Amino acid sequence: MRLFIAIPLGETVEIALKRLTVRLQSAAPNLRWSSPESWHITLQFLGSASEQQYECLLPRLRALKPAAFAIQFEGLGIFERAGVFFLGVAPAPALVALQKRIMAATQPCGFEPPERVDLGRPYRPHITLARSNAKDKGRELRVLLDRAGERQHFDEFRVTEFRIYESHTLPSGSRYEVKCRFPMGDN
Repeated sequence: MRLFIAIPLGETVEIALKRLTVRLQSAAPNLRWSSPESWHITLQFLGSASEQQYECLLPRLRALKPAAFAIQFEGLGIFERAGVFFLGVAPAPALVALQKRIMAATQPCGFEPPERVDLGRPYRPHITLARSNAKDKGRELRVLLDRAGERQHFDEFRVTEFRIYESHTLPSGSRYEVKCRFPMGDN
């Protein structure tokens, strides 16, 4: 199974993103738009995992019990080389700390931190809205970003849980199934 650990979005953010993406899809019909069901904030991509590794993860992640915290947004952006249009998430100390704790908890189960960590690159939390496979991805994405406008505002939301998801690859794109939920602690 292919697994990742992520934070689900709050309802008000989902509603605002649905409005935005409906408006922008006609301006960029060649992009592959992510479905609202797939929106999340990745904490760690685990990749292929055995049943034993999955069972190893559960008690380690349950033991974390981080305090609830607020997620704030930085605005729309693009990763040109990867061909991704996204909503940036502010890397608040509580979010970065949770991401680091999760990476530490998953290592004994055989999961390594992403290569970017070894290269000293910071965690860049975001919500992927669309992808481009065009030859000139950058130009297509910059046009879309200009069309979206700079005055987008997204209300913050409170994180009350994180989840393990299983990714199922289908001809129509990926579908994500919630495998386990981990509520935030009271501390």
